[in-house]
Amino acid sequence: MQHARLEGVKAGVVLTGSHCTMADTLTQIQLLKTEGADIYPILSFSVNEANNRFYQADDLKTDLKKITARPLINTIVGAEPIGPQKMLDVVVVVPATGNTVAKLANGIVDTPALMAIKAHLRNQRPVVIAVSTNDALGINAKNIGLLLNMKYIFFVPFRQDDPQNKPNSVVARLDLLLDTVVCALQGKQIQPLMLGT
Repeated sequence: MQHARLEGVKAGVVLTGSHCTMADTLTQIQLLKTEGADIYPILSFSVNEANNRFYQADDLKTDLKKITARPLINTIVGAEPIGPQKMLDVVVVVPATGNTVAKLANGIVDTPALMAIKAHLRNQRPVVIAVSTNDALGINAKNIGLLLNMKYIFFVPFRQDDPQNKPNSVVARLDLLLDTVVCALQGKQIQPLMLGT
């Protein structure tokens, strides 16, 4: 029998408002759990509150509680102890919006998602970013570049999802999330990082 790859790992999973990728995100969270991770769900204000055409916020929160069997962290105050209590081994930001990427790159902490990342980074432990944004190759390219150069930050491999109609848009290959987390826990960036369409 194959050993669970994340047995005993405490993983914070931060969800930000790329609403269209949320169904795939839940599948990956379930996979992390199946591989042994103890998952702490952390929600941005947008994910916590916004009903949209892809899901109802309350339904999403119910699903997360079922998968993780843990209470949701959905306030800045609730996320702050992640740092001083050294609660987590890894933080996985999936999906990571352009807004969250931009704020993280510029030291802005105004949501539970960003507080969780900041609090965790102070312990010099890995953060995995699964980017999903329409402006990754536009105005947000500089912010992604800054994060690529930061210690303890690792990216899930990504690709342009619609180069003809949305040339600046990039999405992470979520089926590579687990492998990225395993590598990040070893201090390595999974390669290749940039994938063909």
